[in-house]
Amino acid sequence: MLWGSFGAVHIISLILAVGMNVAVYFILKKRSLKTQIITLGIYSLWGIAAVVFDMFMWNSPIEYLPFHLCSISAVVLPFAVLTRSKTINNLLLLWSLGAVAALVVNTQQADFEIFSGTFLFYYMPHVVELGIPVIMFKLGLVKKDARCIFSTLGITFVAYTVIHFINLGLNALIVANNMLDWKGDLIQVNYMYSLFSPGNPDLDLLYNILPHSYWYMLLLFPIMLIYLCFVYLPEFIRMFKAKRAKEQ
Repeated sequence: MLWGSFGAVHIISLILAVGMNVAVYFILKKRSLKTQIITLGIYSLWGIAAVVFDMFMWNSPIEYLPFHLCSISAVVLPFAVLTRSKTINNLLLLWSLGAVAALVVNTQQADFEIFSGTFLFYYMPHVVELGIPVIMFKLGLVKKDARCIFSTLGITFVAYTVIHFINLGLNALIVANNMLDWKGDLIQVNYMYSLFSPGNPDLDLLYNILPHSYWYMLLLFPIMLIYLCFVYLPEFIRMFKAKRAKEQ
């Protein structure tokens, strides 16, 4: 059975993704702090397992290094759980959007067999990456802090910029060594999509507005800021009320 895109199977899988994370929350809600952290720590390892799976499954590790946003989230997630770092966990509230997009906009993965390892190591890591950041806050293991907006956007910008130069360096290495994929074509890496590659309607739209590799993706940062302001709206309201109370 194929996963499909916006068919019945796909829609059911999206409902299950939410349902699994809701179930994990309620299972852990009354558990001890130690049990919560250990369980979420193990749950978070799906992402790292997927990174290893992809690097070895496709016989082309250079194309599957953990440099896409979801892969970076997968590597960071266990540390976020174990350290309960406020900065990292607030950062993942933004980065988890990548997992949402990967599950919803699954056009390139629509032909995955839902009982295959390929599907499992794509689907479950993204389920975990979208769920754990929310569960951490709902369980009170870490607190949302609107002041983290600055660190969240700053870290995201630095990560994106570093990955862009990694793309340039790896592609130069690939050309110099004439590294070919299984089809015999020259490999080109494009982690975090800093190098424009036509075919994705959303990226095409951004590139039409600002037709320059690297720069075009920066158009997403105002959207990220609006999203974060919405996420932290209750905190902004509380801060405003507290300030008004002090003034009175």
